Amino acid sequence: MQEEISTFIEVFGNTPFIKVLDFFLTYRDFDYPMTEIAENSGIAWSTLHQIFPKLLKLEIVKETRGIGRAKLYMLNKENQIAKDLIEIDDKIMKHFAEIDTKKEIVKA
Repeated sequence: MQEEISTFIEVFGNTPFIKVLDFFLTYRDFDYPMTEIAENSGIAWSTLHQIFPKLLKLEIVKETRGIGRAKLYMLNKENQIAKDLIEIDDKIMKHFAEIDTKKEIVKA
């Protein structure tokens, strides 16, 4: 069974960095430990460790809390880059939804 690709990934590419951004955009209201971020993004732990410092430096992602030794992270919705990414993601989803709606109307 083929995994469904998000519209964000379809537009921007299937790279590890985009997969991580897509994960944070999709689950923007929750915080996650790095193991879950890597697993749910479909990338290797070592790859996430290469990507993550850039996300933190740009403040697109922020640390929210700790549970035991694990630190949890979420999308920093106060960051302008993150706000812009949310807006772009929402517009992309709306665009694809409109295309799907037009296809359904033509079929009917």
